[in-house]
Amino acid sequence: MAQFEVPQFIDIESKIVGPLTLKQFGFIAAPALVSFFLFFILNTAIWVLIFIVLMSFGISFAFIKINGRPLYMLAFLAAKFFWQPKMFLWKRPVIKETFEIPQVKSQTVESKRSALDLASSGISQISKLWQDMTTTKNPIPKREKVVPKKPISEIKEQYQVFRRMSGEKEVARRIDYR
Repeated sequence: MAQFEVPQFIDIESKIVGPLTLKQFGFIAAPALVSFFLFFILNTAIWVLIFIVLMSFGISFAFIKINGRPLYMLAFLAAKFFWQPKMFLWKRPVIKETFEIPQVKSQTVESKRSALDLASSGISQISKLWQDMTTTKNPIPKREKVVPKKPISEIKEQYQVFRRMSGEKEVARRIDYR
């Protein structure tokens, strides 16, 4: 059975130009080349200032790492962050509507009899409503009552709209555990 050598340390770049990698050499050589051509075009005092700025950027891009990432990668990601449009989601307040049912006060005998008559007629109305709901296709008028809405300041539950990786939108209830 043949044995193969498995390469190790593949995340470390090879030192090609002396103690520098190819990227490090490029980050130092590019501003040096630009400053060489500017030496013949600009005044010496202006050239020295531009040379110092260009070489400081080149050396910092070549050697500085922040949290294990090179500075040129962080600069690229920062420019990408500022350049790309940002998506802001608006959280629509969810209004939880509640209403109170008035309690029935004690009634006299006559009013209890009239209440029984109403209840017996109510049973027939309920059976008629059930029959209408199961057999008709037309909407039943005045079936639901209008409930008064609460002001937004009394809202306790919140729902949040977010977008999945696939692009579809989903609504989830936000729970605050305080």
